[in-house]
Amino acid sequence: MYQAIVRRRITGLFDAVGRGDAEPVLDAFAPRFVHRFLGRSALGGARHSLAATRSWYERLYRLLPGIRFDLTAIAVAGPPWNTLAVVDWREGNEGADGVRTENFGCHIAQLAWGRMVSLTICPDTAGLQATLDRLAAAGFDEAHAPPIED
Repeated sequence: MYQAIVRRRITGLFDAVGRGDAEPVLDAFAPRFVHRFLGRSALGGARHSLAATRSWYERLYRLLPGIRFDLTAIAVAGPPWNTLAVVDWREGNEGADGVRTENFGCHIAQLAWGRMVSLTICPDTAGLQATLDRLAAAGFDEAHAPPIED
């Protein structure tokens, strides 16, 4: 039962991101958390505050507008005080330059009493870097900006 509730909540969070609304994700974080995105890119790095994480999502929406996720698998394990959820996904977006791109990867979330204490986003970093390089070449300088970290 608990795992089904977590799966529904996770699906809802991905749906919100796909609508351009990161607030439900931000509201899901525990008071102390880490939000990581793998790779050395404008989207890479780690954040520990809501302000920096909100800025990260704003950058994500500027660089990859229309981002949508197709969740291919959700695995949930553990008790409510130490839950691990892994989500495999395929993602599509229009890109700031209007070119449609796709990527794949997974999210790994650790939850304690329903709040995220850790979220690690693991995309195909080579595919993402190719997209960011294309955007930078098209004049979107933020695609090569330093990561948002705190």
